[in-house]
Amino acid sequence: MLVSLFRKIGVKFSLNDPQWGRGSQNDNRENQNNGSNGDKRPEKPSGNNDGPPDLDQLWRDFNQRIAGLLGRKGGGSDGGNGGGGFNRGDVKGAGIGVGVIAVIVAFLWLASGFFIVQEGQTAVVTTFGRYSHTTLPGFNWRWPYPIQGHEIVNMSQVRTAEIGYRGNVRNKQLKESLMLTDDENIIDIQFAVQYKLKNAAEWLFNNRDPDDSVRQVAETAIREIVGRSKMDFVLYEGREKVALDVSQRMQQILDRYKSGVQITNVTMQGVQPPEQVQAAFDDAVKAGQDRERLKNEGQAYANDVIPRASGAASRLLEEAEAYRSRVTANAEGDASRFTQVQEAYAKAPAVTRDRMYLETMQQIFANTTKVMVDAKNGSNLLYLPLDKLIQQSATDAAPAGGKAPASSTVQPSAGAASTTSTAGNDTVYSSELMRDSRNRDPRDARDREVR
Repeated sequence: MLVSLFRKIGVKFSLNDPQWGRGSQNDNRENQNNGSNGDKRPEKPSGNNDGPPDLDQLWRDFNQRIAGLLGRKGGGSDGGNGGGGFNRGDVKGAGIGVGVIAVIVAFLWLASGFFIVQEGQTAVVTTFGRYSHTTLPGFNWRWPYPIQGHEIVNMSQVRTAEIGYRGNVRNKQLKESLMLTDDENIIDIQFAVQYKLKNAAEWLFNNRDPDDSVRQVAETAIREIVGRSKMDFVLYEGREKVALDVSQRMQQILDRYKSGVQITNVTMQGVQPPEQVQAAFDDAVKAGQDRERLKNEGQAYANDVIPRASGAASRLLEEAEAYRSRVTANAEGDASRFTQVQEAYAKAPAVTRDRMYLETMQQIFANTTKVMVDAKNGSNLLYLPLDKLIQQSATDAAPAGGKAPASSTVQPSAGAASTTSTAGNDTVYSSELMRDSRNRDPRDARDREVR
């Protein structure tokens, strides 16, 4: 029906247009009448119409075409057969066509409200620009434009914000990377922030520029954390701690702003002093390393010497303790022996004196060189081997340790013994015995007096 309607309109505008090479039906009929009556009139000049168009005639032709389209019977421009009403059949057909067109347009308009949301994405639906609801992945429908609209947001995508550089660490952004530490030193930091979206509506409507907001929050957090830390801590052992603190601080700020962002990771790409002082800083670092090396060497030497010194001190203490114990034990033993001798002397003085005398002589003779003389064979000449006695004394004094040499007995040679075994020897020996007896007689007398 639509095709026939458009075709009818095209026919109306093409066949009845005098500008397309065909005159109107009234002109054709007039030409036929003139031909049948034999009246000769001057023909219109053939060829192109070089004169200006008649606006009134064009307007009347346009009204006639509209009337014909709506089913009204129209006459010529001169109004000879002009009257007539509407054709009801044509009006009914035109109404059905318009209704069908309206239904098709309405169907297409409603069908434009269907949309598909992929996995990992979500759609935010707005009604006249105001947030309405959020849809899940799948096949969804909303009221078409201009009533409602939607915007699809990728929730599973991991986004990255670069602070201090763009694309490459060498492409530095000094306004973002240069920061002041707690000890008033300047440090150059480049790091990257990975984040995902946790609320699509907050991401779209609570941020004027979402990506730039995350970057500004990251810069604020890193400046706050670095401003509370020392330079050496940030450069060496504190990188992981700084990254963790920055992640937590960023999440707190973004949650307070209701930005719909979830921080997943903060990676420190580069931490170094400014390029202008890099050489001086390297020298300072080298000096610090030398200091640590010397400290380690000194500590290793101390660890080697101190245990040995402690061991020697412990050994000396143990030896001194052993010496003290030995001396104390000897002194106590001597005191106990003296006490016992005193008790024995109180009971039997003479016997005790004799025993003490014999013990003393035994100790004396045990450490001296003795010469045995054979007194039985009488001899006037006594030969003593003095050279052997001197050599024996030197040999006894040579051994270290202060040990008392064993008692040695020098036996005179056989010839000497035979030559010296005379009556003179007997006289000397007997004289010694008499002297010893005389020395003991007064003591015996004193002992008797005491008794």
